[in-house]
Amino acid sequence: MKNIMKWVTLATLLLVAACSTNAGTETNETNEQQATNKEETNEATADKDSEEAQGEASEEPKDKEEEVVTEENATPEYRLNEAIWGFEPINDAPEEAVLLTIDDAPDENSVEMAKTLKELDAPAIFFVNGHFLDTEEEKARLKEIHDMGFAIGNHTMSHSDLKTLSEEEQREEIVKLSDLIEEIIGEKPEFFRAPFGSNTDYSKSLVKEEGMLLMNWTYGYDWEKQYQEKAALTDIMVNTPLLQNGANLLMHDRDWTAAALEDIVTGLREKDFSLIKPEEIEPLQK
Repeated sequence: MKNIMKWVTLATLLLVAACSTNAGTETNETNEQQATNKEETNEATADKDSEEAQGEASEEPKDKEEEVVTEENATPEYRLNEAIWGFEPINDAPEEAVLLTIDDAPDENSVEMAKTLKELDAPAIFFVNGHFLDTEEEKARLKEIHDMGFAIGNHTMSHSDLKTLSEEEQREEIVKLSDLIEEIIGEKPEFFRAPFGSNTDYSKSLVKEEGMLLMNWTYGYDWEKQYQEKAALTDIMVNTPLLQNGANLLMHDRDWTAAALEDIVTGLREKDFSLIKPEEIEPLQK
């Protein structure tokens, strides 16, 4: 009996020891699993933070792009004053500025004149006549001028005095040329100048309807006999008492004007006049 009790006691002790060992093992395994889970959680959090940081960084260029002001959305710098057919500065634009314009393009000298102005970094508007766009060569001249960055204006199809024409004929002179210009350079003109500065109520209304800014000029001399020579034309264009802030200078596609053009631009700049860019002019107010 004593032997039996001895063996029972021994078996009980062995069972208790075995249970304690298993419990310790299970506790260690649980602790290791918790440590592993915590490590994975930290890594996941770090990855998430890293992705968010990269996302914020990638958004920065987008914000910067939105801040860029395009030329099309630029604020106009000059406004046409019809009382003097010149330009007034808007905001802080320089007052001492003039606009260069070339009429009767693209006759024989227009491309040469455009190249001269391009080399001088001098902007201008070339006002076009339809009768100088009869051939493919003439159309190519116009495209070349436009491709050099110069604004193109409407100067009617045949250079007729609009006051002598019917309304239907005036429409033909103006709208037909705008359509032809668009066909050649891909865009319609934004400026209009009537031959001889001769407008009618109908032509003014039509020009506005076509979205063009109507302008005449402040002064010009190259059609007068005494100024059909380089030195004389340069002198009068730069030293005339009509030269004033915002003046609209009229020149034509002529041999003597082409010869004088560089000296005219240089002379104006020596008098501290800057040159108005056509894209700086406030567009037609509809």
